[in-house]
Amino acid sequence: MNPLEKLTAGMTAEKLVTVTAEMTVGHVVPGMPEVYGTPMMILHMEMAAGSAIQPSLPTGYVSVGMMVDVRHLAATPVGRTVRAVARVVAVEARSVLFEVEAWDGGRKIGDGTHRRGVVDVAEFERRFGVTKSALACGILPAATSRICA
Repeated sequence: MNPLEKLTAGMTAEKLVTVTAEMTVGHVVPGMPEVYGTPMMILHMEMAAGSAIQPSLPTGYVSVGMMVDVRHLAATPVGRTVRAVARVVAVEARSVLFEVEAWDGGRKIGDGTHRRGVVDVAEFERRFGVTKSALACGILPAATSRICA
């Protein structure tokens, strides 16, 4: 069975978030501005990408981030709504490539590409000793912090 067989170019999803103080670079790095942080933008782009393909994956499979190449184009203050968009552009033998964008209203604030691999959760857990809850939070064995949304 090929877990990617139902995935096609053009599949899309969005993630809407309202920027909170905890999502700002100033929340994490003292002295920095209280604007939407690049790592949070990337997280929301990744979440949109995962959402675009998850309904078409077989039971027991999930997608995990493998690569990001993203530009953060403009600052977004607390209280604004960001729309992260992901669109499948290629389904390859073992991964899926997405174009990703982030928007603050009608203004593009980020764009780039993101690649996700598709894994069998049970096999992944066995191979790396990772639990389902850690996998759902984006934790891989070498990770030292949690980001759960």
